[in-house]
Amino acid sequence: MHRCSLGLCLLLAAIVRAQVHPVEVPHAATSSTHPAAVDAGDYLYISGQSAQRLDGSMPDNFADQARQALENVKAVVEASGLTLKNVTYVQIYLENVDNYPALIEVFSKYFPRVPPAGAVVGVAKLPHAAIQINAVAVRDLTGLKSISLPNYKWSEPFSPGILTHDRLFVSAMQGRDPSTGAVPDDPAAQTDLALDGLKAVTEAAGLSLSHMVFVNPYLTLKIPPRVMNEHYARRFEFGNTPARATIEVSALPQKAQIEYTGVAVRDLSLRHAIRPKNMPPSPTASPCVFAGETLYCSAKSGFIPGPHGGVYGGTTAQQLRQTMRNQLDNLEEGDMDFSQVVSTTVYLDNLSDSDAFDKVYAEYFKGTLPAQTVLQQLPSADRAPDAQGHFPDLEQMSLIAIKRHPKN
Repeated sequence: MHRCSLGLCLLLAAIVRAQVHPVEVPHAATSSTHPAAVDAGDYLYISGQSAQRLDGSMPDNFADQARQALENVKAVVEASGLTLKNVTYVQIYLENVDNYPALIEVFSKYFPRVPPAGAVVGVAKLPHAAIQINAVAVRDLTGLKSISLPNYKWSEPFSPGILTHDRLFVSAMQGRDPSTGAVPDDPAAQTDLALDGLKAVTEAAGLSLSHMVFVNPYLTLKIPPRVMNEHYARRFEFGNTPARATIEVSALPQKAQIEYTGVAVRDLSLRHAIRPKNMPPSPTASPCVFAGETLYCSAKSGFIPGPHGGVYGGTTAQQLRQTMRNQLDNLEEGDMDFSQVVSTTVYLDNLSDSDAFDKVYAEYFKGTLPAQTVLQQLPSADRAPDAQGHFPDLEQMSLIAIKRHPKN
């Protein structure tokens, strides 16, 4: 076996990192302008996959829809030269969370040995079928390890955590008693139990919450955001919290009301939070956090920062322009721009605004668009402004970007 010198190894690694490119699946049914995935070298970021067949039709029943969505994920992974063994994390959105038991039965057949980490959330509406799945896959399986929690009553179809060569992917940890699975009535108790679960997975992997770079809190309307934020802030260093996308959803599996999922970096020296100068430190979320050369950015809306801040745009298109300005501030703080974004997750107040969103969104990217997942997490809001002229959020977007070095 030939071994490379240190200098050559670093050069080869830099070349791999620079080879970020879209992945298209031959004969795919979708007509989306977004790629099926973006290959970022070390990791593959897969767009939200529905249950659409090659001929454009949809299966009639949920089990077949779940199976087809997983087949579509599999096709994207294989088009990238990988297999389902490389999948480290999946995010599954359901229009009806009562389909969760049927999902488990189908899902377990695709990952019979080492399932990825993952999360399931119930949402108001999806672009096509009753299910949508996005995923992340790692190219190098060296050091891949499933993290288990022996003292937890674990009935999820995922591994509690998946450790790769440089990151930890944490499954959704719900606000339920770990030994009995019971969900307490108190929202604060549920929040603490979910955070305890997040902490347990990181510690089982030999890490801590300080290693987290991105967290998705999913909560129903039964959890007051103020309560969630107060308890969450106690677990992290002020001003150095993970990037975060806090999403209120229609429902969660097994009657849970809150869950946390996210990503941690193994080497703490590679973790670096950034904050634009126009944003004060926050007890709950950093705008973006680096995990090596991967930048995880919090969900942003059309909120205009400043002493008289607020959402003043009355349409999705107007709000999106401010959202993109807010995200560009984040990227520029990391010496990056939109050309380095590899994945976005878009939350719309109404999916009927998708075309208006896409038209504006595309203006900010040169060439290929990032991998993308789009959903409507809650019933549409009343769009009338309040007494101060502030409108409700009509869209939000979180993103992942890769810091590529300029070619010599």
